[in-house]
Amino acid sequence: MEFRRIRQLPPYVFTTIDTLKIQGRRAGRDIIDLGFGNPDLPSPETTVAKLAEAAHNPRNHRYSSSKGLPKLRQAITDHYQRSFGVELDPDTEAINTIGAKEGFSHLMWTLLQPGDAALVPSPSYPIHIYAPLLAGAEIRRLPLSPHADLFTNFQERFEYSWPKPRVIILSFPHNPTTTCVDAEFMQRVVDFAHENETLLVHDFAYADLGFDGYKPPSILSAKGAKEVAVELYSMTKSFSMAGWRVAFMLGNSEVVQALTKLKSYLDYGSFQPIQIAATVTLNEEPDFPGEVCQIYQQRRDVLCEGLNRIGWTVEPPRGTMFVWAKIPESCQELGSVEFASRLVTQADVAVSPGIGFGPGGEGYVRFALIENEQRIRQAIRNLDRYINQLGNHNRLVGSNSSSDQSSSDQVSLTSSAQKL
Repeated sequence: MEFRRIRQLPPYVFTTIDTLKIQGRRAGRDIIDLGFGNPDLPSPETTVAKLAEAAHNPRNHRYSSSKGLPKLRQAITDHYQRSFGVELDPDTEAINTIGAKEGFSHLMWTLLQPGDAALVPSPSYPIHIYAPLLAGAEIRRLPLSPHADLFTNFQERFEYSWPKPRVIILSFPHNPTTTCVDAEFMQRVVDFAHENETLLVHDFAYADLGFDGYKPPSILSAKGAKEVAVELYSMTKSFSMAGWRVAFMLGNSEVVQALTKLKSYLDYGSFQPIQIAATVTLNEEPDFPGEVCQIYQQRRDVLCEGLNRIGWTVEPPRGTMFVWAKIPESCQELGSVEFASRLVTQADVAVSPGIGFGPGGEGYVRFALIENEQRIRQAIRNLDRYINQLGNHNRLVGSNSSSDQSSSDQVSLTSSAQKL
């Protein structure tokens, strides 16, 4: 049997690392998992208590609404007003989705079809690439490089694309590169969308994870944004509710109503007690995202300081729950999958290979801040030993291949490797 819609999907490279991690743990090794971005922090006690209470009420066991309960939609629009200064109509400009991935995927079905194109950052969170492809559209890649002028790249990629992208996908702070933008950038993008009659879709998954005083801007705070943009907001990271699958699409009323129509054919919404618990959480736990952010910032500091100390140069991110790290020079030739595989099998540390986020991710790995500070420090010690050994090996092999290499030079190379 031919599965035509999914045949274009490549092998999921993260499975390779996950398999090695499982094998290592079954063999009794202590694998420190900094790969899969699965939050380890518990959900708010308020949330759990309300879920239990609501689940004991038989009236909540029936079908719910695919659009989300009215009080839940009111709660998220109130949250946007408090947090981002954005006013939204809970009836026409907000819809509850069963996680951001579900909402984004079905949104692409609503907006795109064969013959259309979407502009997507590269590298990118995989669903941002494959949801448009599964809708039958083509993608045009927008490279995210550390020192490039992002808006100039954005303009050029749009101008030189054919057909012109019907949808532009953005996500800041960005996964995996941790790229952050300011409110001025968002306004320029919104103005550009007006001029070129295109729609902006902003995945705001890390809305509340900005470090060192940085506050990520909502695209909906830009003037005229609701005419050309929608935004996905998730409770996964901000409220540490990954398994609950509670997210929202907000903004342009026509797009919200179009997704509402599609979802009415596909689902009856999430379990009603989950929606009730999420409503109470948004209303009663406004400080929780700030507490979560502080924990991730502390973990970021421990990881980045440790990596830099052992000679693996990284720049501390201003947002997200990740660190995007270029593979050390001595290991570049391995490629991201082989390097990440060796970290699991030889250093007992799991990370995500950059190629899993598209071709633009090759040469990098992504660390997820999902272990406590003590475990992160242990990971640094493991990495220090492995990189040290690999550096020694590579340098000694290189020196042995040169017939005129002196013994004193070999000692010098070994000493340099030990400083990593």
